[in-house]
Amino acid sequence: MAGKSTLYDTDFYAWSNQQAALLRAGELNRADLEHIAEEIESIGRAEKRELVSRLTVLLLHLLRWQCQPGGRGSSWQASIRVQRNRLTDHLDDNPSLKPLIPDAIGKAYRDAIVEASVETKLSETIFAPACPWSYQQIMAPDFWPE
Repeated sequence: MAGKSTLYDTDFYAWSNQQAALLRAGELNRADLEHIAEEIESIGRAEKRELVSRLTVLLLHLLRWQCQPGGRGSSWQASIRVQRNRLTDHLDDNPSLKPLIPDAIGKAYRDAIVEASVETKLSETIFAPACPWSYQQIMAPDFWPE
């Protein structure tokens, strides 16, 4: 289809509504199945990225809590609690992501160290090279690293 512009290329919103109508009408032969499959896969990848993103924010807050005891306060505590809630909600909505948690923690921790170093003005080398906490600890309401 080189050179041929399609609704998918020119107006994604209109294309998605058109495809939804075709699928609901059972008109699979008229639906753009290849692009529909690509978009579904893309949504799955986005949910996986969201898992890593939420873990990164939570781990960043936990690292700051650990490294900056003078900054601990109710707003930091609330941020950690909110991130735990959002992560729980995300996994409730996408339970098949749960087996990916160990790998996601590794990726998230790598990024959290970079951000924590910038925010705390501490060297990245002071942080453990791998996440020192289990997922259960990270998510425990009474876990506040010292």
